[in-house]
Amino acid sequence: MDSELVHNSELASDNKIDLFEKCYRFNTAKQLQSAGIYPFFRVVQSPQEPEVIMNGKRMIMIGSNNYLGLTNHPKVKESAINAIKKYGTGCAGSRFLNGTLDIHVALEEKLARFMRKDAALVFSTGFQVNLGVISALVNKDDIVIIDKMDHASIVDGCRLSFGEVKRYKHNDMADLERILTENNGRGKLIVVDGVFSMEGDIVDLPKVIEIAKRFKARLMVDDAHGIGVLGKTGRGTAEHFDLEKETDLLMGTYSKSLASIGGFIAGDADVIHYIKHMARSLIFSASPPPASIAAVSAALDIIETEPERIQNLWKNTNKMLKAFKELGFDTGPSQTPIIPIIVGDDQKAFTFVMMLQEEGVFANVAVSPAVPPGKALIRTSYMATHTDEHLDKVIDAFKKVGKKLNMI
Repeated sequence: MDSELVHNSELASDNKIDLFEKCYRFNTAKQLQSAGIYPFFRVVQSPQEPEVIMNGKRMIMIGSNNYLGLTNHPKVKESAINAIKKYGTGCAGSRFLNGTLDIHVALEEKLARFMRKDAALVFSTGFQVNLGVISALVNKDDIVIIDKMDHASIVDGCRLSFGEVKRYKHNDMADLERILTENNGRGKLIVVDGVFSMEGDIVDLPKVIEIAKRFKARLMVDDAHGIGVLGKTGRGTAEHFDLEKETDLLMGTYSKSLASIGGFIAGDADVIHYIKHMARSLIFSASPPPASIAAVSAALDIIETEPERIQNLWKNTNKMLKAFKELGFDTGPSQTPIIPIIVGDDQKAFTFVMMLQEEGVFANVAVSPAVPPGKALIRTSYMATHTDEHLDKVIDAFKKVGKKLNMI
């Protein structure tokens, strides 16, 4: 009887635990808000252009992934509007059932040609591509190997798979080789970012491919920040290194250079066919809306017919990299239009980005877990449509804030 009373008492105690208690204890964001240095969920009242409106104030936007400046392009908007007129605003179902339109299929064919692969498959978001593809391909006897700085969607895709997950040190090819050596004789998928979204550096793709071939591992490149940016014709990291044929799977998103929302995977026709019938995030999600699909199709056409956009993007990128280094800022390993200003301390980074806002510059802040602890940074990114006047104002703002914070 006594033991039963104790057991019932323990149950009563357990029942007092409130699932929401963690929510009530979460004060970090509220403390930043109270201090006036909360830099998230800022409301923009205009298109993603080099200048945006926030709280009625015009600001220079250097926190957008609109690398080629296509989100407000007349041809992109016209294509989206025409798609809505013809197909409506949604598909009311998944791709698997009633949600596949002729324009979905046409875009898949266009993406396959653009990426120089046999086939492509479109998803509703880029996040869903990584969730669906990785979990579909990696089974319980397999291993998936990722860079420690890979995007969160890759990490979550690995979590959904039934395979073992191993992470190697960022861009450390010796560590990648060590993991493959220790796991020989298993099905292996290496998943890497083409361009790392916070640091702005590029994967050592030639070495990754050389190692992958040696160990009979398959390779998937998440090129969300590479497409429209790298390569002679904007086809991304694999084109940049002339390794398109050697890269098994190429993943991309629409929310950067392709001016919309969604994502795709491109590769061998049989592999894409398998993913099409196994990726839960595709089968059980609503289909990408017509306007999104039409916008991407138009953006691809513009990339091919207006190569000067990529040239201008790199002119702006090189100007800003040079200016920040001359001012004495630490830009880390950046090689792309993503240029971090490494601050170190979280509080200082929050203060920095809000001081930039006061100077009329919209930038982003990244702290752990988005970056390693103690490596907080201001994430800046540039567009083909920024003018020299825009960039000069940004440089002046960073110089002013940097001096006030004793960083330069």
